[in-house]
Amino acid sequence: MFRPLVALLLFAAAPVATVAQPAALTPEQAALKAHIQFLAADSLRGREAGTRDFDVAADYVAARMLAAGLKPGGTDGSWFQPVTLTTYRPAERATWTLRRRGRDVPFLFGKDFVNEPVPSAPDFKAEGEIVFAGYGIVYAAAGRDDYAGLDVRGKIVAILAGAPAALPADVRAHFDDDAQKARLAGARGAKAVLVLETAARRRDFSVESIAPYYAYPRTGWVGPDGATDDPSPRAPVVGQVSQAGAAKLFDGAAMRWAEVQAADMRGDRMPTGRLVGHLSVANKTRIATRDSRNVVGLIEGRDPTLRGQYVALTAHLDHIGIGREVRGDSIYNGAMDNAAGVSMILEIARAIQESGRRPRRSILFLALTAEEKGLLGSAYFTRYPTVPKGSIVADVNLDMPILTYPLVDLVVLGGERSSLGPAVAAAARAEGLGVVPDPEPEEMFFVRSDHYSFVRAGIPAVSIDTGPGGTGAAAGRTFLNRHYHQPSDQIDLPFDWKSAVRFKRVAQATVLALADAEARPTWNRGDFFGTMFGGEGGQ
Repeated sequence: MFRPLVALLLFAAAPVATVAQPAALTPEQAALKAHIQFLAADSLRGREAGTRDFDVAADYVAARMLAAGLKPGGTDGSWFQPVTLTTYRPAERATWTLRRRGRDVPFLFGKDFVNEPVPSAPDFKAEGEIVFAGYGIVYAAAGRDDYAGLDVRGKIVAILAGAPAALPADVRAHFDDDAQKARLAGARGAKAVLVLETAARRRDFSVESIAPYYAYPRTGWVGPDGATDDPSPRAPVVGQVSQAGAAKLFDGAAMRWAEVQAADMRGDRMPTGRLVGHLSVANKTRIATRDSRNVVGLIEGRDPTLRGQYVALTAHLDHIGIGREVRGDSIYNGAMDNAAGVSMILEIARAIQESGRRPRRSILFLALTAEEKGLLGSAYFTRYPTVPKGSIVADVNLDMPILTYPLVDLVVLGGERSSLGPAVAAAARAEGLGVVPDPEPEEMFFVRSDHYSFVRAGIPAVSIDTGPGGTGAAAGRTFLNRHYHQPSDQIDLPFDWKSAVRFKRVAQATVLALADAEARPTWNRGDFFGTMFGGEGGQ
C-alpha cells in the first residue's frame, strides 16, 4: 500500500477522486479536512516517528506553515528541531548478588527480579546497602515525606510500585511513574532504585509474566550534550522485584514484608528503614539511534516588552505506523489521533496571520514527534527549546479531539491548576460551549499527552479535549473501543466538521487571549505541579 514520493506529491497537489467531498463543507471545514486527509493517507503509512513516512508528514506541515506566513522557529533558522531517538533494551539477563551476614542469598532473574535497561549508563553497576522508603513519595501539600528520617546517600533505595489510591487522581498519575519517584531518590543521594511488586502491580504485570519480554525495546532520546530522557540518571530504576524477591530483601530486617503488604492493603502508613545486607547490581544496556524532528513555526509578537515571551500551541504529528493486521489493513492512519490536532494548529496559524493583527506575545506552533513513544518530542523540546529557556509562558495542547458528534462542552485537562483554565472557559463560552471536569480521572489523561512535558518544565499547560455532553460520552466510548490505535482511525470516520470548526475557534481564542494578556500566565498558588516543578506562581 506504499506509494512512491512522486505519487505522494501529486496527492498533495490535486483532489482525490476516490473520496467523496460533501457539498456542504464550508472553506473553513474543508481546510481542516484537507490536512487530515493528507496526513492520515495510506501513503504516509501511519507516520511513525523516526521513519521516512513521518519525515514526509513533517515536510508537509512545514510547507503549510510557510504558506500561512509563519516564520521558521526551529534550529539554525530552519523549520525543524532535530531529535535523536534511541531504542534501548537490556543486553542480557542480569546477575545480581544479594549478600547477607557473609553469605550469598540466591536472587534469581525471572523469579525474584527482572532487570531494566539504563539508557544513561549502558554498563551500569551499583553496590550498597538497601533502604526501604515506602512508596518513595514526597507530597508536601498532604504532609507526606516517605524519606523522613531516612539517610539514603550512597545506598540502593527500594520503593513500592505505583502510588496509593488515596492520592488525588492527577497527583497519583504523576507518582504512578516509577521513574519520577526515582528522581526524588536521586535528589537525596541514592545510587539506584528497586521497584517492589505490590498486590495491584502483580495483578497487572507480575515479574514472572514480564520476564519473557524483558528485552522488549523502549524508546527515548539523547541530547546534543549526551543527556538522555531518563528523569533520574543519578539513581535509575534498575529492576522490578517480585513479592518473593521482596521477601528475601526484608529477611532479617526489623520490619517484615508481610507488615508492609498489610499496611499497603489497608492504605495505612508503613514502616520504612534499612534492610539487612548488601546488593550488587550490574545492568548492561544495548542502544541504537535514529533521527526524527519536531516542526516549529513562529508568529512574532508585536509588543516590544512581551514579544520575548512565547505561548506554545502543540499537537503531536506522529502515530504508530504499521502494526498488526486487522481485517486486511495494517496501516494505523491516526486521523483523529492526531492528524486532527495538527490540522487545528495549521488552520489557527493561518487564521491569525490572515487577520492582520499580530498578538502581543509571540506564538510557537509545534508539530511534535514521538508522542506515541512516551511524549518524547515534547520532552526534548522543553529540555532544549529553540527559544531562550524560561521564555515559554504557557502551552495549549490539542491531542485526539473526538470530532464525531455535535459538540456541547469541553474538558480542559489541567485547567483547574493555572490561569489557563479560565482563559479556555471564556473562549468556550464565546463559542456557546461549556467546560466540565474530566469525567474519567482514573484514566490519568492529564499525564498522557505532550502538555505534561511542559508541566514538568514548570510551564502552565492544558490540553483541550472534547466533552461528554449530548452524545459526547457515547461517541467517546465508541471511538476508544473501536478505533483508538486501530487501522480504522481514518478520514472516513463520521467527522462532524461543524464541531471541528468550533473546537478550532476555542483553541484559537484561548491562545490569542494568553498571548494578548497583560499578565504572564501563572500556576495557582500552592498547586502540586507548580510547586513540584518550580513553576511561575506555584510557590
